[in-house]
Amino acid sequence: MTKIAFMFPGQGSMEAGMGREVAEAVPEAMAVYDEASDAAGMDLKELCFHHPVEDLVDTEVQQPALVTTCLSLDAALRTRGVRPDAVVGHSVGEFAALGAADSLSIRDAISLVRERGIAMAEAAKAHPGSMAAILGLADEAVEALCHKIHNVWPANYNCPGQLVISGETISVDEAIDEATREGARRAIKLRVSGAFHSPLVARAAERLRPAVDRVQLSQGKAAFMSTVTAKVEDAQRYREGLVEQLTAPVRFTQAARELIADGVTTFVEVGPGGVLGGLLKRIDKSVRTFSVSDLKSLDEVTQALG
Repeated sequence: MTKIAFMFPGQGSMEAGMGREVAEAVPEAMAVYDEASDAAGMDLKELCFHHPVEDLVDTEVQQPALVTTCLSLDAALRTRGVRPDAVVGHSVGEFAALGAADSLSIRDAISLVRERGIAMAEAAKAHPGSMAAILGLADEAVEALCHKIHNVWPANYNCPGQLVISGETISVDEAIDEATREGARRAIKLRVSGAFHSPLVARAAERLRPAVDRVQLSQGKAAFMSTVTAKVEDAQRYREGLVEQLTAPVRFTQAARELIADGVTTFVEVGPGGVLGGLLKRIDKSVRTFSVSDLKSLDEVTQALG
């Protein structure tokens, strides 16, 4: 039997009008936007459907907008009878993953990511930093660089040969120069406001913890693969993982490999952008990948998997 995993993208996967086409065709998908808008205290339907991308750039807006869109698309897949055996999320995508697994309610998921976005924006202002993607070096080589340079850390293990680093701006700049000398194909500074997924944003994790402690989290109907630990975790670990992920690296490469080792042969990216599907093909070319972001792709996945 085919095992299916749903993947949920992280910050940066956004586009104007995201989710609108599916929500207007599927009442259950539209209902997610209504509930999420109420939970976030902002009109997410208006922002996602009608505003330019520039209005979604701020972390405290982008995170609830993205997670709402992902959960709306997940609701549309459910109405078509397509459900996952496992879920995995890249960074903020973990909140959507837990929502899709029925571990976290839509209202709580959106309240948490709204708080998370504010906490991250404040931490970045208080302790500015940078992030950079290092392309074309082995993970071990980039890890050695981070070990050698003070105040820079591995942040996102995206796929073999693509590792994002995070830290003090001067340290990230030094790591870029060193990586280039060591033969990196490219070393690109990312357009972010802070050193996310590093100890420099510990203040954000401290602010988020009380909000995470207040919500109800239950064992999911799908296995939850953590990108903090790269293991399938049970409900007792969800809470700590959602706080830890702010300062811990995203281990997407390792998590995807674990899912494949556990028998997952089909991955469905649920959300805008199609980034994770591309990364997955670099991790393992043998798996089937789909990306759902509009009606056409929803129909294709329904036909293939429904």
